[in-house]
Amino acid sequence: MSARTVAVCAFGIALLGRRLDAEEFSRYRTFDLGASVVSISTSTGMAASEAKTLHERPAMLQDLEWRPSRWNTGTTTASTDPVRQMVFSFYNDRLFRIVVDYDHDSTDGMTNADLIEAISAIYGTPLPKSPRAAPRAASEVEADSGTAVARWGDSEHAIVLYRTSSYGEGLRLIVTALPLDALARKAESQARRLDEREAPSRDIARQKQEQAAAEKARVANKKVFLP
Repeated sequence: MSARTVAVCAFGIALLGRRLDAEEFSRYRTFDLGASVVSISTSTGMAASEAKTLHERPAMLQDLEWRPSRWNTGTTTASTDPVRQMVFSFYNDRLFRIVVDYDHDSTDGMTNADLIEAISAIYGTPLPKSPRAAPRAASEVEADSGTAVARWGDSEHAIVLYRTSSYGEGLRLIVTALPLDALARKAESQARRLDEREAPSRDIARQKQEQAAAEKARVANKKVFLP
C-alpha cells in the first residue's frame, strides 16, 4: 500500500470518526447542526461561557472556537487528528455552521482528488459543477475561505471543501444548515444597521461616562494632592 493511499485512508477515517456508510449532511463528526451552545460546549469539554457573543439583537449570534488536544486522551502520544481548530456558529442558540481548519502537516501533499475521495466516504458523491447553477451569495466567512474544491449536500445543507491562502495554503471544510444560515445572515445585516444608527448616541453616552469618571478622579485627587 502506497504512502499516499495510507494518508487518504487515515484522513478519511479521522475526518468523522464514525461509520462511513451514511450521507449525513446535518452533522460533522459527532456535532449536529441545530445543537445548542451547551450541547456543543459539553462535547468539546469547553465552558458555554467561552462562546463569544457577536450580536444580541435582533437575534443572538455567537461563535465558539475550539482547538482539539494535540495528544491522545490520557497519554503522551501525539494525536493523528488532522483538525487544527473548529469554529461553531450559533443563531439563537442553534448551531448553523461549523468551520473546520485542518493542520497543514497532517494534509501536506494530499491532492484535491485525495481529499474528495476521503470526504466522499462520509457524504457521498460530490455535487456536479454546473456553470448554469446560481448558488446563493457567499457569506463573509465563505468569501474569505479561498477556492472551493468540491461541494456536497442537499437543499437544506451545504458541505464545502476549500483551499485557503490567507496565511499560507491550508484546507477548510464548512458545514452549513442553509435555512438557519439565511436567518443568521439576515439578523447580522440588521444588527449592523442598528449599530450604525445608534453609534452617535453611544458615543455621546461614552463621552459622558468618561467625563464623569474624570471629574470624580479630579475631585478625589484634588483633596490629597500635595505639590
